[in-house]
Amino acid sequence: MAARALHWLRTPPRPGGVREVWRVATPIIISMMSFTLMQFVDRIFLAHHSSVALRAALPAGTLSFTLTSFFQGLAGFSGTFVAQYHGAGRREECSRVTAQGIWLGILTWPLCIAVIPLGFWLLSIAGHPADVLAAEKTYMGILMLGGGMLGIQNALAGFFSGRGDTGTPMRANIVGNLANVVLNYALIFGHWGFPAMGIAGAAIATVAASALTWAILLFHYFRARFRDEFGTLKNWRIEWSLMKPLLRFGVPAALQTLQDVGAFAFFVVLLGRLAPADMAASNIAFSINNLAFMPLLGMGAAATIVVGQYKGAGDTATATRAGLSALKIAWVYMGVMALSFLLFPEAYFALFTGDGPDKVPLEDVIETGRWLMLMLAGWGFLDAVSLVLAGALKGAGDTRFVLIAATIATWLIWMPGELILILWLEAGLLAAWLYMTVFVLLLAGIFGWRFCRGGWKHITMIPAQPRLT
Repeated sequence: MAARALHWLRTPPRPGGVREVWRVATPIIISMMSFTLMQFVDRIFLAHHSSVALRAALPAGTLSFTLTSFFQGLAGFSGTFVAQYHGAGRREECSRVTAQGIWLGILTWPLCIAVIPLGFWLLSIAGHPADVLAAEKTYMGILMLGGGMLGIQNALAGFFSGRGDTGTPMRANIVGNLANVVLNYALIFGHWGFPAMGIAGAAIATVAASALTWAILLFHYFRARFRDEFGTLKNWRIEWSLMKPLLRFGVPAALQTLQDVGAFAFFVVLLGRLAPADMAASNIAFSINNLAFMPLLGMGAAATIVVGQYKGAGDTATATRAGLSALKIAWVYMGVMALSFLLFPEAYFALFTGDGPDKVPLEDVIETGRWLMLMLAGWGFLDAVSLVLAGALKGAGDTRFVLIAATIATWLIWMPGELILILWLEAGLLAAWLYMTVFVLLLAGIFGWRFCRGGWKHITMIPAQPRLT
């Protein structure tokens, strides 16, 4: 048995199979897990700093990501083109299209700063208590000032991950995330000679850590190996022949990301109108859910890469296998997480609660929390389908369908229903979460149907290489 297992490990992985996808996905998942654990620790720090900080961090952080997500997604979509060019064996185009993503990140950074007043206004009309609103504005404003570098960071990371080198972005992200945890400890509570800055310190730590990650990726991008092999230094100009298709396919993908996180931000802000205990329970549950959601998002990114590479090589059969292999891995992971959610809800919630005068008591949130954890366990499997197969579709260039389907399901079905439940019927937190579960089921069915039907196989993202005469 041991000899057979060793032989299996030494045998080259089947193209598009579980082992090949797992090799690409593992660094992405580790990177996502490090980011998730960083956020998890951040929220624990803020929960032990004050209940106001805990209640403010999720809505403000989500809104900040929402307002910058389009710019991040547009610049980062260059990585999908890198995957297809790499699959086609065209190295120079890998750096040339990455340069377009970097330029998009640079040019849209001022726009990230310009929408800060819009974010403040959106927070002010949400009806949150004055102390929570003040903390939200502080947190969101600082994050937005540094939000522009994330587009550049995504474009740089796409150069490596699109070629299958997901290890370099993983290492850069781990270093940045560890730095964020250390800086949070110092700046939130005022350790090691730093002032105690509370939620402002948490935001400053996040921006500083992002700058470190960005600098590491930039250093690797311009190393001699990539300058010589891919021309990363010479291929830095804006080229309309590459920018045009990047915008054509990247804008729908970025809009889909914007509307996804925008709807979630709207939902979180809407829940802020509920009783403080219900809002705290929901925010804690969403923080816990990141332990499952972010790795699933990583599997979706892996599906984008591998499907994109085989699509660029013209091998749609293997691209199909790769997408389904990514889904199998995601389901196995979600099974483990769902089991822990069902067995240890109190242990999870205890990390975010305490007995101090400005802490959230466990007994105030755990009864509702158990039901929320049950729903998290159920919808995680559905999330796996929608995230992984949507990633696979985007890797093949089917970005317009993903945008249209997600927009219709979100703004014509999910959001109207939530508004009726929360504002009109006043049905409460559990009803709002249950309806969101129905929405996730609908989205999983749509993307599953689209991927299996196979219309994405006929989409052309990269132009044919001119023949030499």
